[in-house]
This record gives sequence, structure tokens and C-alpha cells, in this order.
Amino acid sequence: MRFLFTVQGEGRGHFTQALSLAAMLRSHGHEVVAVLVGKSDSREIPSFFMDKIGAPVAAFHSPNFTSFYKQKRPNIFMSVINNFSRPFIFRKSLLFIRQQIENYQPDKVINFYEMITGMAYGIYRFDKKMGVQMISVAHQYVLMNPNYKTTAEQDMKFYLLRMLSIITSNRAEKILALSFRDMPGSKEKRIVTVPPLLRSEVFETTPVEGDYIHGYMLNAGYFDEVKAWHDSHPDVPLRFFWDKKDTEEVTQVDDNFTLHRLNDKQFLQSMAGCMGYATTSGFESLCEALYYRKPVLMVPVHVEQEFNAYDAGLSGVGIAAKKFKLSKLIQFIPTYAPDTHFREWVHQAEDRFMKEICGDYNPTESR
Repeated sequence: MRFLFTVQGEGRGHFTQALSLAAMLRSHGHEVVAVLVGKSDSREIPSFFMDKIGAPVAAFHSPNFTSFYKQKRPNIFMSVINNFSRPFIFRKSLLFIRQQIENYQPDKVINFYEMITGMAYGIYRFDKKMGVQMISVAHQYVLMNPNYKTTAEQDMKFYLLRMLSIITSNRAEKILALSFRDMPGSKEKRIVTVPPLLRSEVFETTPVEGDYIHGYMLNAGYFDEVKAWHDSHPDVPLRFFWDKKDTEEVTQVDDNFTLHRLNDKQFLQSMAGCMGYATTSGFESLCEALYYRKPVLMVPVHVEQEFNAYDAGLSGVGIAAKKFKLSKLIQFIPTYAPDTHFREWVHQAEDRFMKEICGDYNPTESR
């Protein structure tokens, strides 16, 4: 079968998920004909993705709510204005998606939580060129599963995220909800629970116990916060990664604090050898940390990551905080008790994905 991928271009998680699924599909004789990445001007497509995806990659403008930062957290008001004050740009993106599907004529489209793709399927619902079946893949779809229980307060908090999830999966043949844990899906809502999509390199790297804190910052606004903690605890080694543009590959703050541009191989090696991980709570890296059984301090930047942190906490991944108070992570390490079934769940990913994506699908049947 021929597959076309569309990928949300914020952070690193959706990229690594796409890499993993592409490798699985190719190992079963299928083809990824192209990858379309929805991104903002403030983000670059990571070099590790361009080097490894093995298919033509094209970028287009797509709405995002993490590109406007005031110091650290997103300025939601300014993000909304920026995203929806340029309808002409997004109209071009909608037409671009439609044209690429027509050009490549894939058997199926795999959408990694990309909003414009979902909008295109809704707007062009009666266009024969958009008759290609779409399968949506993301962790956020767990929130759409009626078997996933949340409190009334959380329902209000995650309302926008649920709405975004509905938009990105508009008219999807099937919705694959990446999950830390197995749980029933929903026939009525076309939701299937599946394991995380971890890259093969994760399984090839052996974790060891180190003496440093490994970290990831989604944006540079958190640097001052981490630096302030480091100044008070200079004896604790820190190795942080970020995707800041126009920086050196390695920024040496001092002998015990280094900042690295995002590099997939170095990132995994650093995680595998750390004593703990501090992160802005991307789903993919939380899964990697849980697989390596590394305790985590989660500092969500936006609502999507707040949900990641909440859900990860249910599997014992780590503790959440509003700031990079690394002392909390150090205090948490002795009490760390992760989900011991997670590795077994992850190892089921290939069989489950091939069944759901390439097997015969009947929406009236249970998973």
C-alpha cells in the first residue's frame, strides 16, 4: 500500500512517531510516498527527521498555539490573533493538501495530529479527490475515548484540546489513540487504543544509572529558570537539549551545564545515562523515559503538555511542576515507582499498528 503522511510540526514527538511508523510500514512491504509538515515560521523541521524519513518532505503553513511565547508560556490571545488573522495563508495550505493527495494518489493518508489536514477533509468532504481514507494518530485522542475518565475540572481544562482533536480527525476512517496503558477503545467513535510509537534506536540503547540530569526545553524562555537553579546547585551536572534556532551545536555554560541542539541520537544516549529527566512534557520523550525507567520532572508549557503530564502521572512516570525546580526531581528519585507493564505494552506496537492500518477494517467490529 502507498501512504502519505501529514505531520504537525511542533516539538519532536509527532516527527519521531512518523519515523517509527514509516519504518514499520516499509518492513511489511509498504511505501511512504511523501510527508507533508504543517509548521509555523518559528519552527524548523528537525534535521534528524529530514535525514531519516526516506521520502519527499514538503512544508506548509498551519495554525499552532505554541509559537507565541511571553517568556515561557504561550500567550494564547496573541496566538489566536496570529493564527486566524491570515485566512489567505491557510486557504493556500488547504488547497496544498488537496493537491498533494491528488498528485500522489496514496491508498491512505496517515495524519499525525495536523489541523489543516483535518480541516481539508471537512471542507472538501464532497470532493472526489479527497476520497482517500485517513487514519489519525496521536496521544491526545485518548481524551475522546469515553472509557477514559476525567474529573469535571479536567473536562473544562481540556475542552480546547478535545475540540482540536475532533478537528484533526475530521472524517477519519479510524482514530489511533496512543496510550501509556492498554484500555478499551470505542466502536462508535472509531477510536482504537494503541501503544506508543517508539523509534528502533530506543530499543538499541541500554540504560545505565548516571549522575546528571537530562533535560529538554521546548523554548528558550526556560533557560534563565534552569540557569538560576544551576547557580544555586553548581555541583549537579545538567545536560539540556533545545530546538532554538541559530545556536551552536553545544553551548557550554560552564563545566557542569551544557545546552545541545536537538539531535535524536545524542538525546537518547543522554536520556539512557541520566539519573533523572526534566522536560516540558512532550508525550514521546515521556514514553522514552518510562521505557528506560528514568524518573521525570514534567513542566508543561501549554494545555497539550498539561494533559501529557496528567496522563503520564497515572503510569508513575514522574511529578509535575510549574517551574524547573530540579530539587523536586532529585527528591522524587528515591520514591520512583514506574508502571512495570509498560515495556511489554510498547513491544506490541508493530503487530497492533499493522492490524489497524493495513488489515481489513469494519467500523462495526470491536478492536
